[in-house]
Amino acid sequence: MGEPTDVKDSIQLGKAIQRARQDASLTQQELCNAAHLSYSTLAKIERGAIKTPSVFTVARVASVLNMSLDTLLSPVIDTKARPTSIKRTSKGGVTFVYVDINGCLVRFFDMAFTHIAREHDVASDVVETVFWRYNDAVCRGDMPLADFNVALAEHLGIASMDWNSYYLPAVEAIKPMHDTVHWLSKHYKIGLLSNIMPGQIDAMISRGLLPNVAYDVIVDSSTQGAIKPEERMYEIAEQHACINPAEILLVDDSRTNLMAAEHRGWKVLWFNDMHPEASADKIKNALEF
Repeated sequence: MGEPTDVKDSIQLGKAIQRARQDASLTQQELCNAAHLSYSTLAKIERGAIKTPSVFTVARVASVLNMSLDTLLSPVIDTKARPTSIKRTSKGGVTFVYVDINGCLVRFFDMAFTHIAREHDVASDVVETVFWRYNDAVCRGDMPLADFNVALAEHLGIASMDWNSYYLPAVEAIKPMHDTVHWLSKHYKIGLLSNIMPGQIDAMISRGLLPNVAYDVIVDSSTQGAIKPEERMYEIAEQHACINPAEILLVDDSRTNLMAAEHRGWKVLWFNDMHPEASADKIKNALEF
């Protein structure tokens, strides 16, 4: 009797990742460092010992290897001969949609500042000031999260800090947008394009805070050495999408990020998390086909 299909898939995927890593002249440890994975996790994936690795983890590996998720998964898809769904082109010419995370898929995490201030008896504005001083460096991958935690604790005069233990409980899924992302994934190629700290995407998907769909691309700033609205971030996103910039739509809650995308020829839509239903409807209306 043959192996179960999911075991075959995991072995095919592991071999594909191993070949791609070797083609890129990376050791397992080098790929782990760049993709913010533990060595044991990558080793198990390459051996096929993890039957269903997170799509976010695989997408992050693909991003570090400068490959699209489809390309990395192609050996598995070809082996199973899955039928491919027909993707659409909107009346405005959009074929690919990038969605921001904080402020679009989850509500902003400002309550984390309040919780830290109350727990450690410091002023909330002080917490926020110190946070923003280092946030860009962590999201760009220039500063490890562990170093950020140390710096935050030192500035606040406390013994230790675990930012994610405050951040993750503070964010809340924006349900209308989650429904829209599921709709988008059926009709368009879709990706995440986010300024975010290492490991937070996987942590959010494990908590059900992000839509669990088959993203074509995930551009995690902490693995790319760039953040929005820096032009390099959009260049990377275009390379992974492998399409003309005029075919890309960016949904973001930051007008600065949107203007930088528009400057490169992208279509853009501002998301207002104060009125998520109206914003979600606006996206669907803009993507009529």
